[in-house]
Amino acid sequence: MALHLYNSLSRRLEPFEPLAPPRVTFYICGPTVWTYAHVGNFRTFVLGDMLARYLEYSGYQVFQIMNITDVDDRLINAAAEGGKTLTEHTRPFIEAFEEDRDYLRIRPADAYPRATESIPSMVSLVQRLMDRGLAYRADDGSVYFAVSRFATYGRLTQVDKRELKTGARVASDEYDKEHPSDFALWKAATSLDERVGAAWDAPFGRGRPGWHLECSAMALRELTERFGVETLDIHAGGKDLKFPHHENEIAQSEGVTGKPFARCWVHGEFLTVEGTKMSKRFGNYLTPRDLREEGIDPATVRLLMCQTHYRQELNFSDKGLRDAREAGDRIAGLYDRLVEVAGDEEQSSGAGDELEAAFREAMDDDLNAPRAVAAVLTFVRRANRALDGGEWKARDAVSARLVLDAVLDVLQIRPVGEEAVDVELARWVEQRLTERREARQARNFQLADEIRDELTARGIELEDTAEGTRWRLSKAARTG
Repeated sequence: MALHLYNSLSRRLEPFEPLAPPRVTFYICGPTVWTYAHVGNFRTFVLGDMLARYLEYSGYQVFQIMNITDVDDRLINAAAEGGKTLTEHTRPFIEAFEEDRDYLRIRPADAYPRATESIPSMVSLVQRLMDRGLAYRADDGSVYFAVSRFATYGRLTQVDKRELKTGARVASDEYDKEHPSDFALWKAATSLDERVGAAWDAPFGRGRPGWHLECSAMALRELTERFGVETLDIHAGGKDLKFPHHENEIAQSEGVTGKPFARCWVHGEFLTVEGTKMSKRFGNYLTPRDLREEGIDPATVRLLMCQTHYRQELNFSDKGLRDAREAGDRIAGLYDRLVEVAGDEEQSSGAGDELEAAFREAMDDDLNAPRAVAAVLTFVRRANRALDGGEWKARDAVSARLVLDAVLDVLQIRPVGEEAVDVELARWVEQRLTERREARQARNFQLADEIRDELTARGIELEDTAEGTRWRLSKAARTG
């Protein structure tokens, strides 16, 4: 079975069909950097990472975009309370996000557009919506999207625009509007905006973008400038963003282009702590840096997340972490054992075929990571028995390790020791691999070989496969 994903727009499981295979354009809503992103936010980001990795495992070429929201109401208020400019307030939280991302083994996206660096695109999008009669300038100088003028508004969440009331999330701002359901595209500048540096000139008045506008403008700019298209293959995010954020993204994007904004919408469920949604209000706000300071291996966190399907609520608990750590240790134990048994053998058998088939079957079924993890743990038990009984020789160990390597590269659930939290090393390796890939594409094989030699000297083992280049620390580097 080919990859099938649950499309929130159609509300059914569908075969994944990108617009221009093997390329996949993939947008995921990123952090709003007014404070530290919590573990619940990172459940969504891990989902995006796993999806991107599995797409590449399946032979696709993924271009992933993740926005950085560095201007909105909360950011402006937080900056003002701290007596800082918007840039001064957001800088440490952007750096923290990058550190937390690397700790959780989330590969960097291909593009990280920031809202404050994308203002011209946002101004252009607002103007085009006004020219098409879908937006209007109110008496207070703000510009609003006229929901009643967009015939298909509400398709994603089945909301009836006739039933939208004042006080709904879509109408939480306090500006003059034609209708309570209309949402702000551009907010007229206030003295507070000016004080923190959150105001820009535009033909329709000095102001700042509305939150919903930002993602549409950044996604469309990346798509049109890089690929000449106006439709994403996948748009992902947390369930809480479906309404009004993603609903409004669809309206303003399709209102301009007349084309589908995304072919497939993927939404992850909430993460709870003992049954309560994670938030500062409930006093259970846990960040990845909290976990890192407690010495929790990132593989443990990812394994815990993988053991619940992304469309089901995940309960984050100490017991869950302990169980995940034990499972991770069993995986790491087998992996090291396979490396030792394989030795210098280069030939392989079909010993890993069963795991590969079970893994693909699970992941093709709407990224069923719980089933994939179960397949890995079943394989661990079977492989250990085969090694204990002398049934498996070096070639079998080679086959099993190669398949296990590929599977674990997607899930990232194998603890590999202290170097797993060496953020700087992982970041450097990924950067050098990107440069090596670009050199090979440019047929500069001498430079590519030099980069490989440099990585080898640092104890990094590379394996070039059809799905891309995989890397790991050599056994000597791990033990030394």
